[in-house]
Amino acid sequence: MKFLVDAQLPKKLSFLLNDAGYDALHTLDLPEQNFTKDSQINEISIKEKRVVISKDLDFIESLLISDKPYKLLAVSTGNITNKTLMELFKIHLNEIVLALSESRLVELTHKELIIH
Repeated sequence: MKFLVDAQLPKKLSFLLNDAGYDALHTLDLPEQNFTKDSQINEISIKEKRVVISKDLDFIESLLISDKPYKLLAVSTGNITNKTLMELFKIHLNEIVLALSESRLVELTHKELIIH
């Protein structure tokens, strides 16, 4: 599975995903880095079949209205530390991958994983 981690999330998340054997990019890896527009992120997602991981609610709207990005993992944990975020991903990574193999929209909260 391929991922594209959005700017509001730490680059460490892409390292965690790569270390787990997945192909993950962070917006910092793109030419315009964290200034990459959502529309460009969507296009990369579609072209490369990458799951966008973002806290940005605009991506949910875009998926529902424009059918972009390819797939979305919406992170709705509120304000938590990066350490706590990384722990959530470590705990739920297998579930996340399984859910994304069956659904285009998955939401990670601080308590659970929701498949839409």
